[in-house]
Amino acid sequence: MLRGRLGLETARIPHADRHGLLWLSRGALTVRDGTLRFERQSGPDADSALDAGEYGIPFQSLSMILLGPGSTVSHDALRLMARHNTTLVAVGEDGVRCYTGPPLPPDTSDVARRQMRAWGDPTGSRITIARKMYALRLGEVLPHTDLNTLRGIEGARMKRTYQNLAQRYGINWRGRRYDRANPLAADIPNQAINHASVAVTTAAVIAVTALGAIPQLGFIHEHSGEAFALDIADLFRDTVLLPAAFQSAGDIARNPTLDIERHTRRTTGEMLRTERVIPKMIDRIKTLFQDVPPGESL
Repeated sequence: MLRGRLGLETARIPHADRHGLLWLSRGALTVRDGTLRFERQSGPDADSALDAGEYGIPFQSLSMILLGPGSTVSHDALRLMARHNTTLVAVGEDGVRCYTGPPLPPDTSDVARRQMRAWGDPTGSRITIARKMYALRLGEVLPHTDLNTLRGIEGARMKRTYQNLAQRYGINWRGRRYDRANPLAADIPNQAINHASVAVTTAAVIAVTALGAIPQLGFIHEHSGEAFALDIADLFRDTVLLPAAFQSAGDIARNPTLDIERHTRRTTGEMLRTERVIPKMIDRIKTLFQDVPPGESL
């Protein structure tokens, strides 16, 4: 009777990945007979493999539901998920936008405590985490322990990365230029990088939220309220963000009628989905802090 009430024997939606993230879109998230249900209103499309129909959601084993465009959620569904500590996040197509993430805590504070412990040691663990991040990006552990020196080395290598990708995608590259006061003044490749950056940073926000990490405590970025999410997004700058941006810029050069923001967002979103970037981000965060002791619990 308990299994029937929870709807587990009829749950046909597999977890999106082993981290307990479930992606839903174009449907209604409601509660019926004490069971969380999702009624899919249309057939499969690029962002979902679900057919039209009603599905039972095993929410007790989920850490987060990512609700995409074309969806609604009932008050009863919010109440039920809050009671069982299942977070609901409203996202754009493929997770390229994050509209809201309720501050429901994860099951454990382990990641946050490890992050805080590392961040609070500026000459020890904090620079160690920063060096790990650069090693993941650059493919080698640099001997330097000064953050400004590491930033300078990364900046020089990024210039070569820009040039190589521009050559690969047939882009006329005149350098990275971005005026925060007038972002539309940038050329098409730079605008594409800006839009792809927003999308990948949003994916990082989702990963940080899923683990209960602290977004403000970055190890390379320092002043932004999303500093740690920016750190994580940069881990995928060379492999996801820039290829998506330059591919989009090349597409627009061949077809100027395409909208730069929309096309770049969709190109980046497809890469986020096919490369399973958010689960990889979660794994990277865990790897970064695995050697940091969480400290004693009171």
